[in-house]
Amino acid sequence: MSDEITILKSRGVKETPNRILVLRQLRQAHGPLSLSELESELGTLDKSSIFRVLNLFVAHEVVHAINGMDGVTRYEACGGHNHCSINDMHPHFYCTDCQRHFCLENIPIPQIDLPKGFSTRSVSIIATGLCPECQSHRNHD
Repeated sequence: MSDEITILKSRGVKETPNRILVLRQLRQAHGPLSLSELESELGTLDKSSIFRVLNLFVAHEVVHAINGMDGVTRYEACGGHNHCSINDMHPHFYCTDCQRHFCLENIPIPQIDLPKGFSTRSVSIIATGLCPECQSHRNHD
């Protein structure tokens, strides 16, 4: 049984070929992907099919949805085993030159002490600036 099937079953999601394909692509990505990026990389699925899968995945905590600095929602596979939690989340970095998003997986999300009655479901932290590649280009110009 593939890792994708195990993940989907553990989250109560029926494993269909489209869902397995989308999840596999997200797990292999080097950062969060937008709907358009997924459509380009998959090629075999149309945008509406991918969108339906992503909405299902968000509802069942298979993926995190990240609202990018460019106004585009990006998705990445959740690293948790049975459910997504704040401990599975990490900050992201947006390069203002190349407009790519990067995962900062080794930096923990800080604990946020909310007032009584509030509960956290998601935290989004995005740092902006230049990635190493764009910084290097600037230093050589």
